Amino acid sequence: MDVEKYLARIGCSSPCGPTLETLRRLHLNHLLTVPFEDLSIHSGERVKLELPLLYDKLVCRRRGGFCYEINGLFSWLLSQLGYKVHILAAQVKNRFTGAYGPPLDHFIIMVTLDGHRWLCDVGFGSGFQLPLSLETDSPQRQSHGVYRLRTQDKLIFVEVQLEGDAVKNPEGDTAWNALYKFTLEPRQREDFTAMCEYHQSSISSVFFCKSLCSLLLPQGRISIIGRKLIITSLPTEEGAQPVKTKADLTDEEITELLRDKFGIVLSSPLIPKDADIVPPPINY
Repeated sequence: MDVEKYLARIGCSSPCGPTLETLRRLHLNHLLTVPFEDLSIHSGERVKLELPLLYDKLVCRRRGGFCYEINGLFSWLLSQLGYKVHILAAQVKNRFTGAYGPPLDHFIIMVTLDGHRWLCDVGFGSGFQLPLSLETDSPQRQSHGVYRLRTQDKLIFVEVQLEGDAVKNPEGDTAWNALYKFTLEPRQREDFTAMCEYHQSSISSVFFCKSLCSLLLPQGRISIIGRKLIITSLPTEEGAQPVKTKADLTDEEITELLRDKFGIVLSSPLIPKDADIVPPPINY
């Protein structure tokens, strides 16, 4: 596995050292170049988590992946560049069902730099664009949204501010939506193997139920879910809502968009899927 080739894949030159500026650049560039996708599951492949296989898929074949793949390989890159990396596990709040996933549902990264802890996540889809400081519970404004980390006992909730000035809770305060929750318990890569299999076979997993591919854009996001194209554009005026446009796609159009907009050419035919997700039987 070649660090220089990985850096070239995400449009970065060789960094000078493990600094916050470099970490921010790596994080953002990764989101802008490596798609969040689960197309392997829907094109006859199986997702495996061995690092050489992830490197071959994301770097050599210029594919994307889901959290175990993207954050798994990104954590390796950061460690190779001299960062102090800690692997953590999270539980995602499913935006379709509103239910949290099981333990080890999501692979995330904490980087400690000059005594300051930073949350990194380049494998979540529509999440934060730059590392979030774990040293504050104050809102952290970024290009695509406002985020905060809210602590409740041993749990930490990653939350995004709901868009638009009109979005308030019953008390009249700004409303927030949880993306996922996690603890600071350290994890190992092998801990996620069973959940990786779960997400490839469970009717309660978004990845099994929906074929998806999504990429951050400087002014929004482009996504394909099933046979639908969704383009989100950031508002040009403060307080306005993002603009979403949707279009139905043919199989041929999906293939063209994957190639032209995401840089993905699949080796096996894709079977688009957009089935309903069954909430998990246990309340996590």
